[in-house]
Amino acid sequence: MSDAAPEGIDELLAASRGLLGVVARSLAPALEDVTVPQFRLIVLVTTLGPTRSGDLADRLAVGPSTLTRIVDRLVADGWVERLPSTESRREVLVGPTDQGRALVADVMERRRTEIVGLLASLPDEDRASVFAGAAVLRRAMHEPLLEEISAFGG
Repeated sequence: MSDAAPEGIDELLAASRGLLGVVARSLAPALEDVTVPQFRLIVLVTTLGPTRSGDLADRLAVGPSTLTRIVDRLVADGWVERLPSTESRREVLVGPTDQGRALVADVMERRRTEIVGLLASLPDEDRASVFAGAAVLRRAMHEPLLEEISAFGG
């Protein structure tokens, strides 16, 4: 790392704090109904489609019993549903309900609106730099675009 890295890192840390604020504001209304781990699960099954419980536990870094408790609560509240697998009668998939999809869409729309507003205040060349930097960082974090989800294993 060069001597200039700490200044760049400080810029990135400050930007991440700002983005965390955007995320928190967009998520706040949903947290009246679900917890953050529950919301993460709803986002996964909304994005990936019906998903095996074991895969969800791996992606959420929780044990099977913890995942079962999360899913039980989300099923009881109408956010997700258990579905039979077409590949194995022993396997159960977790998929979003219309209510779960609507929750995720609402949060993402609030987030998108705030980010678009922030970007609109930037000159074109700065906006292009933000997009390019975000793409590089996204790839470094192995975060797929929505169109890449199926290739990601979803």
